[in-house]
Amino acid sequence: MNSLESAVTYFETAFREEISKIQSTAPPKLYEPVGYSLIIGGKRLRPALMLHAASLFTESVEHVLPAAMAIEIFHNFTLLHDDIMDHADLRRGLPTVHKKYSENTAILSGDAMSIIAFKYLARGSHDRLPELLDLFSTTALQVCEGQQLDMDYETMENVSIENYIEMIRLKTAVLIGCSLKIGALLANANPTQANLLYEYGINVGLAFQLQDDWLDVYGNPDLFGKSKGGDICANKKTYLLLKAIDACDPATLLELNLWLARTDFDPIQKIAVVTAIYEKTGVSEQTQKLMNHYHSKALEALEQMTIPPASRETLKAFAGEAIVRNK
Repeated sequence: MNSLESAVTYFETAFREEISKIQSTAPPKLYEPVGYSLIIGGKRLRPALMLHAASLFTESVEHVLPAAMAIEIFHNFTLLHDDIMDHADLRRGLPTVHKKYSENTAILSGDAMSIIAFKYLARGSHDRLPELLDLFSTTALQVCEGQQLDMDYETMENVSIENYIEMIRLKTAVLIGCSLKIGALLANANPTQANLLYEYGINVGLAFQLQDDWLDVYGNPDLFGKSKGGDICANKKTYLLLKAIDACDPATLLELNLWLARTDFDPIQKIAVVTAIYEKTGVSEQTQKLMNHYHSKALEALEQMTIPPASRETLKAFAGEAIVRNK
């Protein structure tokens, strides 16, 4: 795989064949929603990263496809259940599963997806299956832990920046790290190389989520694909908000807390006021500084790897895209 784009194309062809099989399985009311949630798109970055990681250490990556299927199905399972918890109406511009079918159907179909993911991971015969199952199941639990922390923080008054970084590590970064490490292990990479890829993935994931936080406030809605200020209106405890709380003078902190306490407000006004506080406290620059920190740590991990220069450049480019996405 000489590029992530080629890995995506290779994966997508095989993935759509598997989705067709899933959709035709009985009972249809269980499996049709599964197929629907998988077919409506996504960038397929995690399976592409897994396949690319494997290609660093072996020429043939066909045997990695079942594990790549597993990681993509599990990722979409988490999105399906996230949509239920967030009461989201749309996913990738189409009705979410619980809106198209029903909430009970979505819950059960999501449960089925998590089990299907493990079935794909267990396909094939290889010596490292126990190690892969341990890594995958540990990661799956970590994602659930991160989601719980995210929900906890919605009602907690005192959330530290360290708390937040740990939450996004669990909710977002570990699945990226897991994708890369499984790809390496399936290609019989040595543990040092596999662990360096995992470290790279964790740091890219942290930078990616911080960029998401930043784009919600400063991104171009036409390019980013969603309205600005959603996190502000929801009082979501992003890095920007937590950093602003730490940096505010007493008067500004009082103003910010008043807006956070309001249940009845004009969204446009609230976004404008809170964004002005962010500007006053310099949190945009601080967020970008931290993104660059994690980007640098990702590149440091790459530099320690013994991989072809072209492959290193592909992963460098991906890490760069995590902090310069649509603005």
